Amino acid sequence: MTGGRGFNGAHAFERRSKLFTDHPPPTPDERGTVRLTPTERDRLLIFTAAELARARRARGVRLNVPEATALIADTVCEAARDGRRLAEAIEAGRTVLSAEDVLPGVPDVVTVVQVEAVFEDGTRLAVVGDPFRGAGSLGDGAPGAALPGSGAGYDPVEESLLLPVHNTASVPISVTSHFHFFESNPRLAFDRAAAYGMHLAVPAGSSVRFDPGATVEVGLVPIGGERVAIGFAGLVDGPLDAPGAKDAALAKARATGYLTEFDDTFDDAEPAQ
Repeated sequence: MTGGRGFNGAHAFERRSKLFTDHPPPTPDERGTVRLTPTERDRLLIFTAAELARARRARGVRLNVPEATALIADTVCEAARDGRRLAEAIEAGRTVLSAEDVLPGVPDVVTVVQVEAVFEDGTRLAVVGDPFRGAGSLGDGAPGAALPGSGAGYDPVEESLLLPVHNTASVPISVTSHFHFFESNPRLAFDRAAAYGMHLAVPAGSSVRFDPGATVEVGLVPIGGERVAIGFAGLVDGPLDAPGAKDAALAKARATGYLTEFDDTFDDAEPAQ
């Protein structure tokens, strides 16, 4: 019921009563239990976490992210319950904690808190921005901050192999940086045996596009690490350097219609036999 303008308390009571009367009669095992709507359960969860935060703050313990968030949200909800207006409830949430009440880094993480609170005129979304009022930031040392390094070890990798690749399909085909190039689209015509165990020599996360009928020369580098190819097109599904793995993958590729040799003399053709 976010933004429910004109939704007064009497209507809220009538609707809440209807939620309870719409339930079937309680079974013997259910008698004496309290039935709560999902919204009411969420409200109790916030209240419980906020009470824990209050108890820890009273002992002098600095609050973490969940505790600080819960306490700010609960303060807004209680202000609304006390009859305050939206702006007043938000201000109460912005002043309940200071940077000294929380652990280092919390003001950098908790930059905004949003909670739906029930006011006298209905449910409103209260957005508490900058709850610590700009104080307590760790700056460049904040959680999640990007720390630039020297760049050592991240020099561009030189291609170990250059291969011409022809797209015989009638649609564009893209291959991403770390895809086992041997297992790329079956309508790409190139020397698959040479590309076995290799991926594109392009920045991680980027890709190379092959337009219909186009021939593109690509650079490849060996797959590193333990050299295990799982998934992709399912042609290997195991260690790349296991005895017989390459021959078995080539046989499977040919049997399933992959083009395994470079050929730029035809487009949209049936796989070579």
